[in-house]
Amino acid sequence: MNFSIYDFTSFINWIDNSLNSYMSPGWAILVELVILGLVFIAFYAVIGLYLVLAERKVCALIQNRFGPNRVGPIGMFQTIADLIKLLMKELIYIKHADTFLFNIAPFIVIIASFMAIAALPFAKGLHAIDLNIGIFYMIAVSSLGVIGILISGWSSNNKYSLIGAIRSGAQVISYELSVGLALLSIVIFSGTLQLSGIVESQANGWWIIKGHIPAIISFIIFLTTCTAETNRGPFDLAEAESELTAGFHTEYSGIKFAFFFLAEYMNMFILAALAATVFLGGWMPFHIAGWEGMNNVMDYIPPVIWFFGKTVVVILIIMWFKWTFPRIRIDQILTLEWKYLLPLNLMNIVLIAFIVLMGWYIK
Repeated sequence: MNFSIYDFTSFINWIDNSLNSYMSPGWAILVELVILGLVFIAFYAVIGLYLVLAERKVCALIQNRFGPNRVGPIGMFQTIADLIKLLMKELIYIKHADTFLFNIAPFIVIIASFMAIAALPFAKGLHAIDLNIGIFYMIAVSSLGVIGILISGWSSNNKYSLIGAIRSGAQVISYELSVGLALLSIVIFSGTLQLSGIVESQANGWWIIKGHIPAIISFIIFLTTCTAETNRGPFDLAEAESELTAGFHTEYSGIKFAFFFLAEYMNMFILAALAATVFLGGWMPFHIAGWEGMNNVMDYIPPVIWFFGKTVVVILIIMWFKWTFPRIRIDQILTLEWKYLLPLNLMNIVLIAFIVLMGWYIK
């Protein structure tokens, strides 16, 4: 097997051929799905836990504090200790709650984020599924999480939870429009909905650079709307502690609360990874035309490092948003979307369509 850290296609094909040589095609597919499931569960747990730690460290840095620094070196095992605590906590029975819906809501939220991870291209040939409607699929499955949020708030038999769920539902459904339109701007530039195709269209330059000012506007709108989509500050009124305790997951405890908690951070990772893929070239290295020496050095850096490096930068920007700006009211949140971001997005789409029609961009 000729395996390369720069192209995982041969490695994936080797696994597929090896399994098919030992068992029937049906069993081979089943084993591959089990392997994928286990890899994604482990990935989900590790990324989710350490994003929580990163959030606490970033918050501490901005507020001139230390953050977690007791459990393990520089607090590395703090979130693992928190997870063990949540796993051992009692699952409290809520009187008069709709038991079935109350119990299934956390699973809907976490399954939606699992489905979204599957389409992300981590490197050349390294993705679970490469759909030709990748962007459409990502928008569709990421919007399923709001169903779990609404169900959790309604089934809890708690007015605070219900108000939090309604606020969150109104906010997420509103901001999904701008998320979709921001992504559509790059679809117009690249001419494809396939995520791997969008990455390959950036081989000679990332769209945030090639697309000029309209692409930068789309990127800023996307980051803003992603922050609102994940119910993060300053758009976290659905979980406003001073008003609603913990919002839609007030009545949840133990592992069910952990599902909501992890899903929020994984959704942030997914949206940051999508931003890195669509606007920042995904696993493509940074190139400058005419600088062949530097370009050759950039090509030596493995694609996985490029992908995760860009994703981490976007995540840090989103965290910076939360700990810099004060929380805004629900009416201000909806006004920002419907009166400002959506019209700006629509005008930007028209501008991009005109630029593409006239051919005033680097293909």
